[in-house]
Amino acid sequence: MRLFPIAEEIATAFQFLTRVPVPEFAWSADGLSRSAKFFPLVGLAIGLAAAALRLCLSPHLPVGIVAMLIVLFTVLVTGGLHEDGLADVADAFGGGRNRDQILSILKDSRIGSYGAIALIFSIALRALLLGLIPENRFVHYVISAQILCRWTMLPLGLVLPAARKQGQGARLAKQISLASMTLGTLFAFGIAGFLLRMNAVGPIVIVLLLTVLSGLYYRWRIRGITGDCFGATIQLAEIAVYICGVWR
Repeated sequence: MRLFPIAEEIATAFQFLTRVPVPEFAWSADGLSRSAKFFPLVGLAIGLAAAALRLCLSPHLPVGIVAMLIVLFTVLVTGGLHEDGLADVADAFGGGRNRDQILSILKDSRIGSYGAIALIFSIALRALLLGLIPENRFVHYVISAQILCRWTMLPLGLVLPAARKQGQGARLAKQISLASMTLGTLFAFGIAGFLLRMNAVGPIVIVLLLTVLSGLYYRWRIRGITGDCFGATIQLAEIAVYICGVWR
């Protein structure tokens, strides 16, 4: 009997997306997909922590160092989950010529040249962009980025089937309900709109477009989605929101 279903779902979302210690609940086959509506909430928590880190460190350290430490914090708090996905996707789609080759490379834990380049690009660009976002807009954009990038998992998991039967991605692909998608979207877009006001239009549109294009690409190349693909889209969406923050 589930006494606290909402608390269980929130804990599951944090357990899946972060390394934050949370209470453990009894395992259920649909537990992860039910928790998906709280993925943007996880982003809100990470964004608030990153903003607090900026406020604490900025009086004492140069902006560039603070930005790099914030990126390091987000990597550590998530266990490099999304960075690993980005690297695997870069290696697989860069080196694989057909669906079977791509899926085979995605299962390989080793990082190749494409993956290394993608990691360097992601970490360096996020640190650079965070250092360039104006101080009066930093908190708004870093929180919005963390929320919106994790929101991308909802439409991808609603529409795309699993490219393979094994793995965490299969527990989300075609498993996210329309109700979860709706609740997560209202929360993510509502918080971004509250923080950014009219400036929220750009980040939301860019993240929507990126989600659609990446989903179409995954369907075209591997006829579905994997956990690594979710992570890669998260990374790209986070970068896209930061770009909006420095766009003139």
